[in-house]
Amino acid sequence: MSETRGGDVLAELFAVVESRKADLPEESYTASLLTHEKGRNAVLEKLGEEATEVVLAAKDDDPEEVAYEAADLVYHLLVLFSSMDMDVADLEAELRDRFPDE
Repeated sequence: MSETRGGDVLAELFAVVESRKADLPEESYTASLLTHEKGRNAVLEKLGEEATEVVLAAKDDDPEEVAYEAADLVYHLLVLFSSMDMDVADLEAELRDRFPDE
């Protein structure tokens, strides 16, 4: 990935997830999640695990670990989006809808 700022990194990461979904490289962790015998439950289990790890890192007051675990959580969320044929734009639209009118 090239160096990006702000939301661009999410779009780039999602593009990688989508390419793994399309190509299903044998050595790809992303592809293994998307084709797991448990189906989408494999991704959902990882989401739950990562969310718990974010909470535990926050309870330990460890900002570096919170950032690390939050990155894992966001990655797995993007894999979920891909598995549901959603896009980062779906998330962006929902967040925009939550901003109060100014």
